[in-house]
Amino acid sequence: MRNPLQDQLLKAGLVKKSKAAQIVREQTRQRHGKSAPPTETPEVDARRLQAERAERDRALAAERNARARVEEARAQARQIVETNRLNRDGEIAYAFTDEGVIKRLLVDASQRGQLAKGALVIVRHGEGYELVPRAAADKVLERAAELVVLDHAKNPPPGNECDDDDYYSRFEVPDDLVW
Repeated sequence: MRNPLQDQLLKAGLVKKSKAAQIVREQTRQRHGKSAPPTETPEVDARRLQAERAERDRALAAERNARARVEEARAQARQIVETNRLNRDGEIAYAFTDEGVIKRLLVDASQRGQLAKGALVIVRHGEGYELVPRAAADKVLERAAELVVLDHAKNPPPGNECDDDDYYSRFEVPDDLVW
């Protein structure tokens, strides 16, 4: 059974009868699910898909494991801070910067001195900040370095440079200098 367009093309002489018959056969094969044999064998295609799927699964598993290790290290660091934090009952506001923002922490005089020497370290804990001793801070630094906010032992505060003092010691200041 031909369609009217095919009949018109045959009458006009634009299409050969054999070509029209071939097209009709292909259309019936497509309708009934019989298709031309595939160019690749299904086994090769299945193996290729299986190999791609296995590689993708390996990559996803490696990424998932890496994220799990990072989260585990952060959890260990939070636990170290929780167990080693010091009480802060002081009245002195100790100012420090965290990501470009000036923050304040109330400490007492001895804690302030220990902070300046590097014996105490300020770490981020939840929404706030805590003081931890040097040994605990080193453990936190190994596991999650982004939690350590202020560590004067590793990063000494500016202004302790003695180069300026050596340079200016060469000049003599007159005794009768009036400001």
